[in-house]
Amino acid sequence: MNHFKLMFFICLIISSCLFSQTTVNSSVSVTLPIVTLMDIEPTGAITLSFSAPGEAGNPIASPAANTTKWINYTSAIALGGLTRKITASINILIPGVDIKIQAATASGTGGGTLGTPSAQITLNTTSQTIISGIGGAFTGNGANNGHRLTLSLSANTYSNLSAKTNTPVVITYTITE
Repeated sequence: MNHFKLMFFICLIISSCLFSQTTVNSSVSVTLPIVTLMDIEPTGAITLSFSAPGEAGNPIASPAANTTKWINYTSAIALGGLTRKITASINILIPGVDIKIQAATASGTGGGTLGTPSAQITLNTTSQTIISGIGGAFTGNGANNGHRLTLSLSANTYSNLSAKTNTPVVITYTITE
């Protein structure tokens, strides 16, 4: 009988070792950098030209609005950090001419907390917000991703107008907190 108890005890120990569980922990280090990237797609200049009227007494004709440019961005903010915004300004004013810009609501393949466009603004040499509230987000890359820009020209004060040919105006876009 003692032999039977001994065998039973040995079988019990072996089976408990076979069916026991062990938990092991492993540590993983994760790094997510703060990211602030923005560009305008497609690259290259655009040309907007007024047209002379066909009849005396009529105003000059403003060019059709240009909608070929898109703002793309990637943003990863610090924990509890401020949202970002995109501003725009121009390097020079053209007397008698308004240069206007409007960013559309984001579309395309992006995700996250995409920014909110402002109303149409008239550009000047002081930076003005065109998109605000950008959190952790990405817009997708290239045309048809991000915020479509609409650029337009209009005459504002005819007495200030003077003929100009191919006057370059640089629009500067900046993404900041």
